Amino acid sequence: MAKIQHVESADAELTPPTLREATAYWLKLGFLSFGGPAGQIAMMHHDLVDKKRWISDKRFLHALNYCMILPGPEAQQLATYIGWLMHRTWGGLIAGGLFVLPSLLILIGLSWVYMRFGDLPQVAAMLAGVKPAVVAIVLFAAYRIGSRVLKNKLLWCIALLAFVAITLAHLPFPLVIIAAALIGSLVHHYFPNQLNVMKAHASSHKKHSKAIIDDDTPTPLHAKFRLRRMMEWLGAGIAIWGLAIGSLTVIYGWQAVLTQMGWFFTKAALLTFGGAYAVLPYLYQGAVEHYHWLTPHQMIDGLALGETTPGPLIMVVAFVGFVGGWTQAVFGNDSLLLSGVVAASVVTFFTFLPSFMFIFIGAPLIESTQNNLRLTAPLTGITAAVVGVILSLALFFSQHVFFPEMTYDKPDLIAVLLAILALWLLVKKNLSIIKLVVLCAGFGLAQYYLSAVIT
Repeated sequence: MAKIQHVESADAELTPPTLREATAYWLKLGFLSFGGPAGQIAMMHHDLVDKKRWISDKRFLHALNYCMILPGPEAQQLATYIGWLMHRTWGGLIAGGLFVLPSLLILIGLSWVYMRFGDLPQVAAMLAGVKPAVVAIVLFAAYRIGSRVLKNKLLWCIALLAFVAITLAHLPFPLVIIAAALIGSLVHHYFPNQLNVMKAHASSHKKHSKAIIDDDTPTPLHAKFRLRRMMEWLGAGIAIWGLAIGSLTVIYGWQAVLTQMGWFFTKAALLTFGGAYAVLPYLYQGAVEHYHWLTPHQMIDGLALGETTPGPLIMVVAFVGFVGGWTQAVFGNDSLLLSGVVAASVVTFFTFLPSFMFIFIGAPLIESTQNNLRLTAPLTGITAAVVGVILSLALFFSQHVFFPEMTYDKPDLIAVLLAILALWLLVKKNLSIIKLVVLCAGFGLAQYYLSAVIT
């Protein structure tokens, strides 16, 4: 490993962290990374750029720009990138793995409680209170992305077409994404000024302080781009995936639950442009409608649980896997917990394997450019379509939450009012999602006890 030389600032000498010191930080981050990708990236920027000064602001944003154009959770990929840059492959594996592991363990525990005790009236009441909050959270996600992305009528039209395609035409999610990318490419070719393909990440204007990996720090030897090394990593990624999916096929068969989960979540991992909310409709189409691993209401509950745990929101796949393994009794009715744990682990592995490979394959090339990347026109079309896709997801959730009996003449007015209040708290009061979920769960529990007293 090429050692990064010590650098001196006006006030102190900076010492490169050892792998053990970096591991301690990544573990701490894994347990504290609440707040979605924006909060997670802000936390890493504060810790690594401003506080520890392990990396400069320019190099941090350079890595972030690359991660933003990849499918998958950008915050987890950014942690992998920085860990890899500092401590080679093991550093990247530890940073990215510890970003996910605490969330996986917590979600496995919460999923077991949900499946084991979810029928208790008190637990059901809390979940009933949380479901309107989930509707508000998804609408809020559409609002945030839409306000940032939909800058002209053309992009609004792409979002509307995506909404209609998913909601009314019931087109598969991958087809909608491909069509949006094609529209973006064509528009950019014929009307280049219509699409703003730059995703800005403005750098801080504070006085620059020296960092261990500074603006002018030479690229470490392991991070230098070599085509042969790139192809080796590509081959290694395909081999690891092939060995994993092949082992499941040999042991259980291609149509077995675990094998189909590995195949389905591999495809899901490659479609997560625009964040976890964008891929949720695809997860619903596959996990609920096609495979029947869980019910629509369980999907809503899983999203609520995912919002309350650290780590990327895409970790909701662990809940989907756990519930699917449990309900399908992968290892028999006497081993439901084992079925859920193994299934959750399998889907997590296949979901995040591409994220690691994207960094190990592409990061050396990105380091060789040392220039800010621009989003391509196809990705601009995809991002606009994501808004329509998320709105379709909100409509789906609303139907099941506001009309629990699916009779549209009898809406649940309390759920409607609670969702409106929750959306107002998110938009106007900037209430954190965790606090909102806890507040709505408490409301549901209070409503249960009040009803018991009245009756």
